[in-house]
Amino acid sequence: MRRQKPSAAGAGAPLVVEAEEMERDLRAIRRALHRPFEEEIAKGGLTVPQKAVMQVIVGQDGISLKDLSIAVSLAHSTVSGIVDRLEKRGMIERRPDARDGRIRSIHASAPVTKFIRETIPELSRGPLATALERTTGEERKRIGWALKRLRELLEAWQS
Repeated sequence: MRRQKPSAAGAGAPLVVEAEEMERDLRAIRRALHRPFEEEIAKGGLTVPQKAVMQVIVGQDGISLKDLSIAVSLAHSTVSGIVDRLEKRGMIERRPDARDGRIRSIHASAPVTKFIRETIPELSRGPLATALERTTGEERKRIGWALKRLRELLEAWQS
């Protein structure tokens, strides 16, 4: 059974203030952790629709133009143009489909795949590892314990 969220009136005012402060801190932490990744993606100079198309392509092991159009909720002709431009930039490749050689499936290029598999994990870990290097072993234990406990409390509340 799902638990009710405490209302501002039902919870003590100091608790609500603390919760709001923690939410702000968590948002700031999330932004700090994602900043290097977002900066790297921005270097690619992709438009919003191109980013949407790339996200779908990267998440698939080959996708047809029709399925890609459906996945990003854009017209077939629009997606076709986006795919053409991304292919010219070397970001994606069209290959014969493994199941039906008459159709071509769209795949992330080797450099994009390498970026996703190697660079993104490094970018994601970098800020946290750098921050943790400036802590003592005891501080890391306390931070780890607090994060784990908060996750446990949130998971219990959601179940």
